[in-house]
Parts: sequence; C-alpha cells; structure tokens
Amino acid sequence: MAAATTAVAVAEASEGDKYRIYIYGEGEKNTKWRYGAPPNYDLVNKLFEEGRTKVWPAGSLEEKVQNLVKTWEMEMFHKTCWDDYKTLDPSNYTLSLNGRKGITLEEKRLLGGGYNSLLQTSLPEKYRCYNPAIETADSSHKAFTTAFPRGFALEVLHVYSGPPVIVYKFRHWGFMEGPFQGHPPTGEKIEFYGMAVFQVDEMMKVVKVEFFYDRGELLGALLKGANSESSGTLSCPFLNTAS
Repeated sequence: MAAATTAVAVAEASEGDKYRIYIYGEGEKNTKWRYGAPPNYDLVNKLFEEGRTKVWPAGSLEEKVQNLVKTWEMEMFHKTCWDDYKTLDPSNYTLSLNGRKGITLEEKRLLGGGYNSLLQTSLPEKYRCYNPAIETADSSHKAFTTAFPRGFALEVLHVYSGPPVIVYKFRHWGFMEGPFQGHPPTGEKIEFYGMAVFQVDEMMKVVKVEFFYDRGELLGALLKGANSESSGTLSCPFLNTAS
C-alpha cells in the first residue's frame, strides 16, 4: 500500500503514533484539529495490544490495511478541514452503511458528523436507542468517549482482497467503564464485528467506503443498565437496529 510506505509517512509515524500516520510532523503543522491539538491514542493503543487476537507481520497486507483504517478513522473524527485529509480524496468520496446510498462529506456534515453517519437507522425516532438525527459531532464523541474511557479498539481480522478494492473483516471492542446517555456503566467488554470495503484510487486515496454491521450489537450492550433519566426501562422495544 503505497500511501503507507512513503518517506514522509514513515518519518511522521516514527514521531508519533505507531499505528496512525498524518498526526505529527511537518505535514501537519497547519492542520485544524477538532479539539485544538492532535489526538493522543496511548490508552486505546494499550487496549488494542492487550486485547487483539491477531498480530500481523510488519509490512504485511493485513498490517497495512489495519493502519490505513486506523488513520482514516483518526482523520475523519479529528480533522475539521477537508483539505487536511490525506487518506482520502474529499472531492470524490462517499460512505455507505448496510447497503444504503452513499453519502458525500458534505452530506455527512449535514448528518451531524462524528459517529452519526456510522449509526444511521430507518427506525421511527421514538424507537431509536441512539438518535443520530439529534446528535452532533461533539455530543456523539462525548457520549462514546465517556462510555469507553480507554477507547474503542479496532483490529482487522482478515483481508480478503487488496487494493484497489480492499475487503476486510473487523472487530471493535472496549470496556463500558462510564455511563452512556443515562445508562450506568457495566464494566463489561462490549464488542461487535463487521465487514468493510475500501476502494482506493491510483494515488492510494480512499474514494469509497462501505460498512456492513449490526449497530444493535453495540447499542444493545450499552443499554443494559436501567436508564436513570427515564422510568428505568429501555426506551427501545427491540435492539436489532441494523436496518
């Protein structure tokens, strides 16, 4: 994967995060960060290293895909100016969830940014355990970082094809050690699995992302405890919310 092996990328990776590039270095001196400074991934990196089930050989396709996805996630959540994105082509980029029509970066912004585009649902609003229609990038970020104070780790379990169409299986996990929208922490490990397709151009920049997973695997586990902000029952009558 050329994007992860350039001299600039290697130099920047050596200065900071070992799984993500484009955070530190000369190339990021003018980057506009959502919270005023580059993010620190030390806690989630520790969680990842303690809980991963695969250790991919250095330089392998699996390692390169995993680092690309981690870097893409970092840029999407923490960089506020599209011109600062280096893993993707802002002018020719779409993202879709569970077969929906792809959305552009501008459409993602209109959805509230943050995690909202990854938690879309067709359920009526009164049945939504997490309602992306009313959350902002900041409120969604706060909700999940509060619930997972050590972060929500990602590993690539299998890569089925390499570029230009990268198909892979992934696992996300973390420990609910903080409350989530009125539901108390359980301390339990929460994890979910899914598939993704990343299409890249000749410059190794992502132009199309497709995710396939059941959002209910995540949300259902976060809503186990009685909601202190309501009558104590779940506001969601069913949690199979992949639709």
